[in-house]
Amino acid sequence: MIPILYLVLPTLGIYIMLSIFFLRRPHLLHTAWAPTFPICLAAHRGGSGERLENTMEAIKNSMAQRADILELDCQLTRDGVVVVSHDKNLSRQSGLNKDVDSLDFKELPLYKEELEIYFSPGHFAHGSDRHMIRLEDVFQKFPRMPTIVEIKEKNEELIHKVANLARSFDRSEITIWASEKNSIMKKCKAANPEMPTAFTILRSIWILLLYYLGLLPFVSIPEKFFFCFLPTIINRTYFPFPCGWMNQLSAVVTKWIIMRKSLIQHLRDRGVQAEDGVRSLEAGITDSFELSCGY
Repeated sequence: MIPILYLVLPTLGIYIMLSIFFLRRPHLLHTAWAPTFPICLAAHRGGSGERLENTMEAIKNSMAQRADILELDCQLTRDGVVVVSHDKNLSRQSGLNKDVDSLDFKELPLYKEELEIYFSPGHFAHGSDRHMIRLEDVFQKFPRMPTIVEIKEKNEELIHKVANLARSFDRSEITIWASEKNSIMKKCKAANPEMPTAFTILRSIWILLLYYLGLLPFVSIPEKFFFCFLPTIINRTYFPFPCGWMNQLSAVVTKWIIMRKSLIQHLRDRGVQAEDGVRSLEAGITDSFELSCGY
């Protein structure tokens, strides 16, 4: 047993030292990707904390406040129009209990006069513009505005139409694929490989595991963006424990696990836009949306 320890302990010590060394100096192993644009202010759902989500009014308001990037979710209507909508079912947004893909674009209802702000329960956004919009309209009005397009379902027609819109407006490099699922992201990358990608949930967990095992400096990272909401502001949804203190404790622990400065710095040094202090036009607070940059 003791001779084995003589071999294992020095080897483990060397591994730990090499891991820490390359974690702090990733340029010695990897060529960093130069960010196309900086991100310090993100407009979640187009800026849903101050106007009705995903409306042109919300996006214009975000632009007036110098947002660096838009975050939009897309759905496909029955007649094949890519619309900006977070939910597939329109009940929460409009009161109409129908799915987007069951209606033509011209049949889509107006948004409600007020919508609850996702990260501020009990607070509501208002606006004079209640119309749902096409992704094409956003690209046409703001052709050089970086935009995160999240795909929630494995809808190949939707994916290919978003990919083609990015190509036709010559904005593939500033339109980012985002999805929670690996299977959807795989199809997105195949549809338009020129569009940079964000981490999926499983890929984020994998990166965290590699980080804590000390293996992260030695593996490749194809993603260019790391987006993560602060657990301390989403605990009502993601930590459904019956006791409030359990929710708070879970949120704090999860935040501690995810938001490690050495991890964020390593990702940034490797060209992944990731940061722990970016503002979002969701709730008007500086820690509401974990995103990228620092430039």
